[in-house]
Amino acid sequence: MLRLKEKYQKEVTPQMQKKFGYVNKMAVPRIEKVALNTGFGRQISGKTSSEQEKIYTAILKDISLITGQQPVLTRAKKSISGFKIREGMPVGARVTFRGKRMYDFLERLIHIVLPRSRDFQGIDSRSLDKGGNLTIAIREHIVFPEIQPEKVKNIFGLEITVVTTAKNKEESLELLKLLGFPIKS
Repeated sequence: MLRLKEKYQKEVTPQMQKKFGYVNKMAVPRIEKVALNTGFGRQISGKTSSEQEKIYTAILKDISLITGQQPVLTRAKKSISGFKIREGMPVGARVTFRGKRMYDFLERLIHIVLPRSRDFQGIDSRSLDKGGNLTIAIREHIVFPEIQPEKVKNIFGLEITVVTTAKNKEESLELLKLLGFPIKS
């Protein structure tokens, strides 16, 4: 089985050139980056600061296990009393992949994580935006093989965005299908 980057270079690029009439192989759309983020504002609201810190450090640890790199803590920009959030309070975490790590993560996502997720029927083609970027929501982070479900106290969801250089939805859909993403038509 070809690795994802090799598959892109050897199989996907020629097929995309043939279908869309690209003269230069550098004009073929490619995956630029993958962004993974999560919000834990609901889990820490109404808790004491020491309880909040325990929760978000556990979540950050799980994300670093999944991604292999340190996540960036996102903080609230302003206070919202209805949600018990204060300005500067940590409310989420994010990680951005590029290069080799991006391809390794996408391989695990396509071949291991998505098939393991509960009630998975395929990625809906409506998950693509007009710019050709794919956004996938994963309800439980325990579908990743790096996480041991019996040790997890807080189950949280993740949002994974695959950013492509495609100019429209059609090009992006074809690129992702050729790369092996399980997209339903």
